[in-house]
Amino acid sequence: MKFVAFERAKQGTGASRRLRNTGRTPGIVYGSNIDTTLIELDHNALWHAIKKEAFHASVLDMELNGTEHKVLLRDVQMHPYKQLILHIDFQRVDASTKLHMKVPLHFFGDDLSPAVKTDGCIANHVLTEIEVLCLPTDLPEFIKVDLSGLKKGKSLHLADVVLPKGVTAVTHGKNNPVVVSVVLIAGAVVEAPAADAAAAAPAGKGGKPAAKAAPAAKPAAKK
Repeated sequence: MKFVAFERAKQGTGASRRLRNTGRTPGIVYGSNIDTTLIELDHNALWHAIKKEAFHASVLDMELNGTEHKVLLRDVQMHPYKQLILHIDFQRVDASTKLHMKVPLHFFGDDLSPAVKTDGCIANHVLTEIEVLCLPTDLPEFIKVDLSGLKKGKSLHLADVVLPKGVTAVTHGKNNPVVVSVVLIAGAVVEAPAADAAAAAPAGKGGKPAAKAAPAAKPAAKK
């Protein structure tokens, strides 16, 4: 994903306020043993960019003074109640240095799983993103998680998630946290298969279910 930035000379609260009044957003670029660079971006273009998942979880192409730089979004400061980006930070990317990033999870296939399809359960997404360590060229925009094998009473752990090549999951505390848990819906009724219901009924002649016995006749009343 590509965006354009411009160098700015002035810094400070007053300068940043005046910059915002002209429809620009102040920011910085740091890292790779290079001095921090003060930048500014078009606010409207930036506002639409931050709504895209790729802007937060992938290596970005920043054009600055006619030169392209590989950067990562590191911080966005928003106004408490206005639709206004106050400040934004980017980090330069070194192709030979591994990145520590959060990557979103995209789930699919839960409606095909035995837990959801036949056992009256739902898939509860405990984690929606995970931390990974990888080289910039291996950083995925998102990680797909297949839930078609979910079963009642079982959970999907981080170790069960298939990671892209070159990507390692980073965990804190628990070594194998739960990513998706299977929860039984309250009041859900699981229907027995038709074959099981037929087998449970006593068979009559010709293999047909036996007819119900007629009620016994009441004794005649005494005269």
